[in-house]
Amino acid sequence: MLLLLAGIMSCKPAVNGRYLDAAEKAAAWIQAAEVRRPEGLSWPAVPKDPESVALNLYSGTPGVVLFFLQAYYSTGKEAYLRDAREGADFLLSRMAGVNGAGLYEGLSGMAFALEETYRASGNEKYQQGFSACLGRIKDAAAESGAGIDWGSTTDIISGAAGTGLFLIYSYHETKDRTWLDLAARAGVRLVELGRPENGGLKWAMDPDFPRLMPNFSHGTAGIAYFLTALYKDTGKKEFLDAALAGAKYLLSVAKTESDSCLVFHNEPDGRDLYYFGWCHGPVGTARLFYLLYEVNSDASWLDWVRKSANALLQSGIPEEETPGFWNNAGICCGLAGVGEFFLDLYKAMGDRSYLEFSKRVTARLLAKASVENGRMSWVQAEHRMRPDYLFAQTGTMQGAAGIGTFLLRLDAADRAKTRRIIFPDTPFTR
Repeated sequence: MLLLLAGIMSCKPAVNGRYLDAAEKAAAWIQAAEVRRPEGLSWPAVPKDPESVALNLYSGTPGVVLFFLQAYYSTGKEAYLRDAREGADFLLSRMAGVNGAGLYEGLSGMAFALEETYRASGNEKYQQGFSACLGRIKDAAAESGAGIDWGSTTDIISGAAGTGLFLIYSYHETKDRTWLDLAARAGVRLVELGRPENGGLKWAMDPDFPRLMPNFSHGTAGIAYFLTALYKDTGKKEFLDAALAGAKYLLSVAKTESDSCLVFHNEPDGRDLYYFGWCHGPVGTARLFYLLYEVNSDASWLDWVRKSANALLQSGIPEEETPGFWNNAGICCGLAGVGEFFLDLYKAMGDRSYLEFSKRVTARLLAKASVENGRMSWVQAEHRMRPDYLFAQTGTMQGAAGIGTFLLRLDAADRAKTRRIIFPDTPFTR
């Protein structure tokens, strides 16, 4: 009860503004799509398809739960906490059916939502669910080489790097070194899997996948980020050495004209395609550069963060679309992800021009929204190769939950600090 009261007292209502208003309209749109069952609330990933309820952090109910928790912190409105708790109740009821250990697809993402619900509510059943997920992740780890894995996938989305970042988060939450040690064993295996190239190392998402994608969500940048995070908590130099080798490879293939930095989408057939978002572009890959700066105070890595930002500033977005930045509003591939990146840079570096660009991107984001009956959503193309496959989603990476969370942060950019949920895969914590 004391923890719950402390959480309530920490939630200072935000001053009403256009970004907050838009975030609450996004919340209203998600709430209108809710599916209520005796065991709790869920939200279809695509409201027009009631069967699209998902249990992953990428597009499913865990991301909506986290959005409502952030809305509670930002506004102090109990209704948001109630919805988050009922969503977490639904997750508890479905936990046994979730396969895979991954962060954005798998148990790690569900467990993250449950632990954050515990932190907001003080109800121990959510922490017990978090602990049960951790136990399953530990039991599912298989000996592989000198370390462990959870299958052949290595990446942030569903593979060892994302699972490892969640284990580091769990170590900080529980102070139990078991979880850091497990993450380190996953790191050992990933170091073994690095492929030498251009004096550095690169990683495949999966040895059987025909393309190698070097950026954050499915490749070298994300794996090197995890290894850097491991070094930060373990002090083991072999992790930093491998991470630096990954960064060296990325810079060896980067397009660096005009004081910028862009890494191609994939090899062998996407070397001339450049995405701009979190998944395959500078928004995600710059996270590695920033964390490398944090762990060894080498200002050259901060320069590469700035060059990554310059690539976006020089690109013509948000007013123009490009082959790698299409009709997408989301955190993963689109406008909200870019807007959040520049908000993060403003918070980290204090350069107000970054905040102004974030607001410029957000103006475009809000202009693309559909508004009806006080509810806001974004009809978009999730996939570049399917531009006519248009629908609005509720979730974190492609939908209103992720967009709404960004809008809440932007609303609070220049005010007293609001409690914020920090995802396991970001170095930006302000």
